[in-house]
Amino acid sequence: MPIYMDRHYVVGITRHAIANAHEKDLAVQSKYGIQFLTYWMDEERCTGFCLVDSPDKATLQKAHDEAHGQVPSEIIEVNPATVEVFLGRISDPLPVANTVLIDSAFRVIMVTDLKDSTGMITQLGESTAMHLLRVHNALTRNALRNSGGREVKHMGDGIMASFADTSKAIECVMSIQKSFAAYNSENAEPSLHLRIGLSAGEPVEEDSHLFGAAVNLAVRICAYAQPDQILVSQVIVDQCPMDKAIFSDAGKFNPKGFPIPVQVYQVNWQSAG
Repeated sequence: MPIYMDRHYVVGITRHAIANAHEKDLAVQSKYGIQFLTYWMDEERCTGFCLVDSPDKATLQKAHDEAHGQVPSEIIEVNPATVEVFLGRISDPLPVANTVLIDSAFRVIMVTDLKDSTGMITQLGESTAMHLLRVHNALTRNALRNSGGREVKHMGDGIMASFADTSKAIECVMSIQKSFAAYNSENAEPSLHLRIGLSAGEPVEEDSHLFGAAVNLAVRICAYAQPDQILVSQVIVDQCPMDKAIFSDAGKFNPKGFPIPVQVYQVNWQSAG
């Protein structure tokens, strides 16, 4: 059967209330021949998300309606492997000290792009170019591992990753740029220069793709950035508890597919401690 993720918007939602709703879902699932796999919730944003194995969307809605009356506002079909790389799990988390800690589905999306990676093969030969791409991969993945980031996919000349914590995402991208700068200072030409873009959002936002809006904006921001630059969206600055002095206004631009100009900020990683 297909796997679906749905989105519930409930003003005043609490962890206790959504845990109770999940138990009610589990109680009726056999009647409808479906399986409620797990859920995520965010009290601050009044949102909850369910991952469900169901024959179709209509059956999923009927089960929710009978269980507790909270019918989802959006439902999308998803690949469970993709859900796991973005969100870290596809089943209920194990209890810690007899308490199940349900995390938010809000994620920071990072996209990187290595300057002129295509031209490297022509200019340097395949062997040297592949070596430099492996250096890029190692430096980026080391920073992801140290900061708790999850690699979503490798894009040849860049990496897409997700983070549950905004400050960890900022620490990671600064660490990546510093590691590239250190590599360039310690090695002869050719040097490696990376663009990085960050955005953030929830998995289902009136879009047919998992994290569609957040992913698309991160890709556009990365493409707009200059080599050695980190650019982030407004939501990153708003969500970041770190000293706001690390950000500087980088103006607005018109990303393809977005109806209005988008404000971006530069992360001043060279001057950060």
